[in-house]
This record gives sequence, C-alpha cells and structure tokens, in this order.
Amino acid sequence: MWQTSDMTTSIDSALVWFRRDLRGEDHAALHHALSAARRVWCVFLFDRDILDLLLARGLMADRRVEFIDASLRELDALFAQRGHQCGNDGVRLIVLHGFAQEEIPRLANALKVQAVFANHDDDPAALRRDARVRNALLTRGIELHTYKDHVVFERSEVLSAAGTPYSVFTPYKRAWLKLLAEAHLQPLLTMARAARLAPLPSHISAAMPTLGDLGFEPSNLRQLNIATGRSGGLQLLDDFLRRIDRYDQTRDFPGIKGPSYLSVHLRFGTVSIRELVRAAYQRLQSPEASKGAEVWLSELIWRDFYHQLLHHHPRVVSECFKPEYNAVRWEEGAHADAWFEAWCAGSTGYPLVDAAMHQINQTGYMHNRLRMVVASFLTKDLGIDWRRGEQYFADHLIDFDLAANNGGWQWAASTGCDAQPYFRIFNPLTQSERFDREGKFIRRYLPVLAGLSAKSIHAPWLAKPGELAAARIALGRDYPLPIVQHDEARVRTLRRFAMLKGDPD
Repeated sequence: MWQTSDMTTSIDSALVWFRRDLRGEDHAALHHALSAARRVWCVFLFDRDILDLLLARGLMADRRVEFIDASLRELDALFAQRGHQCGNDGVRLIVLHGFAQEEIPRLANALKVQAVFANHDDDPAALRRDARVRNALLTRGIELHTYKDHVVFERSEVLSAAGTPYSVFTPYKRAWLKLLAEAHLQPLLTMARAARLAPLPSHISAAMPTLGDLGFEPSNLRQLNIATGRSGGLQLLDDFLRRIDRYDQTRDFPGIKGPSYLSVHLRFGTVSIRELVRAAYQRLQSPEASKGAEVWLSELIWRDFYHQLLHHHPRVVSECFKPEYNAVRWEEGAHADAWFEAWCAGSTGYPLVDAAMHQINQTGYMHNRLRMVVASFLTKDLGIDWRRGEQYFADHLIDFDLAANNGGWQWAASTGCDAQPYFRIFNPLTQSERFDREGKFIRRYLPVLAGLSAKSIHAPWLAKPGELAAARIALGRDYPLPIVQHDEARVRTLRRFAMLKGDPD
C-alpha cells in the first residue's frame, strides 16, 4: 500500500530525507525507516535548485524559508528530546544546504547507510530531482525508497470505472469517499520506535545553517504571529475544530474568522493530511455531524484532486488543461504590463481586489474567496494571461502549492480541469457587497477608505462628492479610479473566448 519498492529484509542503518513533511509523528518515510533499520538518521536539505530561484527573483525575505527554518528547529529539538529519553544523547536533525543530487548521496555514503527513505513529491521538478538522486545513490549501492504521505489518495489510486483519471471533481469525490476506509486514516506511530534514532557520529556536524548562511534575511513572519512547526499546526487545528460546525457559513467572508488557516501547515507537512481528514470524518460520523465538517472535508478532497491531476497531466504547469485554450489571445503590450503592475500593487480602483492584494503583499496569505476574486479580475476584467498571476502567487504565498495554485488559477481563467465556464465572470463589486458587506476587510487593508460608508466603500467612484470630501479622499490622488470598467471588460472577455470557438458574434 505504501512503498514503491519492496524490502523483504531488515537493514542496519537508514537515512530519512525530510522535504514537505516537517513533523516527527504520523510520517510515512520515518515510520518505514524506523521499522526496517536498526539505526536511523534524519536530514533536511535546503535545496539550492529551489532557493537559488527565489534569490534570483529578489525574494531574500521569503516567509516560506523562515517558516521552514523555525519548523526545522522545533523538529530538531523533538529528536534531541526523544533521543535523550531513550538514552541516546546526540540525536539531531541534520540540516544541509546544497544540491540534492550531490548532498544526499554524499551524506548517505558518509553515514554508510543501506537505504534512504523519503515521501513522494509529485511536482514535476521534484520528480526529476528524485530521479537524479536515485541514480547517484545507486552508483554507491544505496537504494531510495519513497512513500505516499502528502495526500490520502495519490496518483492512480482513484480512477473511473474505465480506468482513467477523473477530470470532473464531483464524480472524483464520490469515488474518493467510496474508497475511504479507517485504514487510510490510521496514524503511523513513528516515535514508538524512537530508540532507533541514532546519535550523530563525530564527523557529521549538527550545526544548522542560519538564514544569513542561506542568503536570506528575516521577513515579517514573527510580527505576523504566524504559528510555525507542528506545535503551531496543532494549535490551529484545535482552534478550528471548535469552529468547524460553522465553516460552511463563515468560510467565504474574509472579514471574519472562518478558515482553518492550516494551508501552510499542510504545504510543509507540519500536520498530517490523515489527521485532518480523520478529524472531519469522525465529526461526520458523530451525533454532532455538521454541514461545516462536510464542506471542509470536501475542500481537503479538492486538494487530492488537484494533486492527481498534476500527476496525470504534468503539462498543466505551463499549458492550459484544455488544449484549445492555449490559443486564447491574452492582452499584451505596455497597457497590459501597466494593468498587471496595478493589480500586483493593489491599485486597480476596485477596493476588494486591492485589499486582497495588499493582504498577500503584507502577509503572504490570501483568503480563499479572494483568491478567486482577484484571479477572475486579472484574467476576465484585465484579460491578462493566468500564468502571470499564478507566478505572482507562487512568489508571494506562504502556502504556495503547485498543484493547488495551478488548479485554482486555471479554474478561475476557465482554462482548467472542471473549471468555471468562461461566461461566468465574477463581478468585483457584487462580490465585495456580498462577502464584505460592512467593508470590514477593506478597511483593514485599505485604511485610506475607512471614512466611507458601508455602501460607498465598495465603489468609491460612485460616492457623492461630499462623502469623499468628508473622508478626505480625492479619487486619482488618494485612491485610484477603476482602471477598467467591469461591464466593458466582461464584453471583451466573452468576445475573446467566443472567437476562440469560431463564433465572433
């Protein structure tokens, strides 16, 4: 069920390579290594193939790198504590900085292990990295064993009756739920075998690189009080489970505490997807079963859906899932670049869109409803290629996950799998009035508009001159006028997609 290569005999020593799974409990690769080997060491690599790209894009104060750093230090402390409790002082997490195909085989050879254990990562770049590492290890007679851990069902585990991958979510969800059994949600009790965690030999350094060593600098992560590590993830989970029954009613409103805020912890694996699905599933099986738990479980299934989509269709990283939409003629040129810059900066003249962009720029997070709103605005109101927005999210979201980010952007752009039809276009004004009725969220991120009434704050250009004056707002100076008119932009989008289908009218 778990492993990709058979192991029929126990081994003397193994190395566990942590990647997007920064926890010591309910961890597939660690569980299997501790079950198979007499001695186990653990390593995390700050991969230069990833970090060098961030630095090249000018992201020196990247919240994700700082989140990882803090989570690794907590994980290191856990291993040291568990080792001490078992009489093995000197158990530490090894943290390296370099290229995976060089550092992992070098460390495995230095430790004289027989196998390296890791969890699956199906991002196309990660698969290429793992192939290079596997080949480098094999030249040293060391095997690489990988396991499912990041999703409940992966790759080809959920297929249609015809044996093909699903491209529509609802039937996928039905099949997913039909397959789900208690065995899929059982925690893997890794620390029960903590005595097999081995102290570091003297020739292996326990020193962890600092952010400065990696070429990065502190972000505002601490000022934002973002919970890091497994302890932070469990605190958020405990808090959310007190609110889960109202999730269906609160999740769409950015001005209130509705989401779980666990996305970054799922992304870096400080919590296990199994424990989250188990929490929702148990709630649904209890007398207190709620619509909130059902909707949250559905969101977790969407995550699996996008990951299996990426596995079966890796071309979506750079292409539209619907091939015919690769011919869409997006806006280009100086005006498109100016519009894109205004969208990035949160200066489009549409308050909800702008507030959402200020949120991501200031915090690295954006409410899920707002991700749909700003993506629709970029692709449908501005007519700009979804790939430009996807890259901006990839650069700025602390919870960036390729499968979910790509799936979400292609859904909004109507180019993706089970996407919103192209003729359904979010109206940024009605979205604002519906989901931030009193303007609470807008006021938080656009304080310049705080003096406007609950009615006018959604569309300042429609406010009466006296109200603007009283609020000390001069449109075009203190806050921009809309860069496009939604009704006109909607017509352009309908024409853009209609022409693609050979119907210029």
